[in-house]
Amino acid sequence: MKNSLSRFSRGTGLSAAVLGASALVLSGCGAPPAEDASGGSEAGANPDYLGCIVSDSGGFDDRSFNQSSYEGLQMAQSDLGIQTNEAESQAQTDFGPNVDAMVADGCNLIITVGFLLADTTRDTAEANTETNFAIIDDNSIDLPNVKPIIYDTAEAAFLAGYAAAATTETGTVATYGGVNIPTVTIFMDGFAEGVDYYNEENDGDVELLGWDQDSQNGTFIGNFEDAAAGKTNTQNFINEGADIIMPVAGPVGSGTLDAVIEANAAGEDVKAVWVDSDGYETAGKGQEFILTSVMKLMGDAVEEVITNDVDGEFDNSPYVGTLENGGVALAPFHDQEANVPAELQTTLDDLEAQIISGDITVDSAASPQ
Repeated sequence: MKNSLSRFSRGTGLSAAVLGASALVLSGCGAPPAEDASGGSEAGANPDYLGCIVSDSGGFDDRSFNQSSYEGLQMAQSDLGIQTNEAESQAQTDFGPNVDAMVADGCNLIITVGFLLADTTRDTAEANTETNFAIIDDNSIDLPNVKPIIYDTAEAAFLAGYAAAATTETGTVATYGGVNIPTVTIFMDGFAEGVDYYNEENDGDVELLGWDQDSQNGTFIGNFEDAAAGKTNTQNFINEGADIIMPVAGPVGSGTLDAVIEANAAGEDVKAVWVDSDGYETAGKGQEFILTSVMKLMGDAVEEVITNDVDGEFDNSPYVGTLENGGVALAPFHDQEANVPAELQTTLDDLEAQIISGDITVDSAASPQ
């Protein structure tokens, strides 16, 4: 591999951004909580604690970030012996009533899932200072009773973009989003930079459809529910020559898998990259055509935040998931392992190490600061 790259900043040690993120996570991120033999977080020891969660409009069965977050609450229930409650939003108009219902039920901690719940979370937290909140995928709220859970997913998406560029047979890959918001575009930025990095390091000319990082413009469905639109959009990309497509759109991504399944049944060789969870384990279909997934380990973060609250150690410092602390990761290649040469896997390991060290800085406008 070459030792210089014009688009990406390099250094001899940790970058300021990485150091800053590391400082943020010291109090909010680490290994999964262990059982406390003296009480506290011991399983079954907290029957009076009520942990609650409110989904965004994708629902808890979105096979993506709502589901992963909900699984974190379930892990906390099992490991800590707490009580739980949940409210599933069908539309954005449900956000306020659902969060209010959790407050009325006397929840100790309310997890709100997604950037779109930020206004509701802020307003409710200001009015209910005795209730603690944690919000996933938003860092805009500065209140003592609100803890952000955020992720630098651009780091893991960079690896996915590089892998896609290295394995495409057509020389064209694609990505699209549900809604043009930072928690979506951060994936698209990282993916684009991974493709660019592959091209510069290997004198390649892989084309990316669906996203222009410089202008921050691209292809968006406009919601996180319309799987039919996701299928049509993916078919359009395939018709334009893309053979690897990454949807960043929650349940809309199931439409991408439908299009990929049909394309392969018709004799084409098309793959998908999943996001948020390991799609091979969660997507429910087309697993054999998923190259890899850009994962946010939300379940672990949710359980850790609840554990800290149970132990009286809640604070509002952001939990920042990175490659370094394992909050984000590239999923295994599973059935696609044979299509990923050992040399490429070694390169991806090296790239991950360089991102962690700061030798490569993945530069997304949406990355946590």
